[in-house]
Amino acid sequence: QVQLVESGGGLVQAGGSLRLSCAASGRTSTTYPMGWFRQAPGKEREFVAAINWDSSTTYYANFVKGRFTISRDNDKNTGYLQMNSLKPEDTAVYYCAAKRLGSITTRSDDYHYWGQGTQVTVSS
Repeated sequence: QVQLVESGGGLVQAGGSLRLSCAASGRTSTTYPMGWFRQAPGKEREFVAAINWDSSTTYYANFVKGRFTISRDNDKNTGYLQMNSLKPEDTAVYYCAAKRLGSITTRSDDYHYWGQGTQVTVSS
């Protein structure tokens, strides 16, 4: 089993920045692709960004391109999501996830391990 713990969420004004972290423990593997998803109240969980095991490939949802950056430090078993130019519509619970096999995907069903989520609130 792999445990994922997110941190770094909080309240920020529009235009501000936050950096989310996702610490992995347990039977971790540096080959696991990692992803970030978010879920706003009353909405379905949606894909935000993903990164493969060696950081050579990243993929972003269109609504965060140019504003968010996903990264990882395999030595620390930690993934990151740097969020800049935040907008009120970015308000959601943000989840990190990891999948055991294969390449990165945007489908939440493909991910095997999930964190508990961290709240991000962007005020206007």
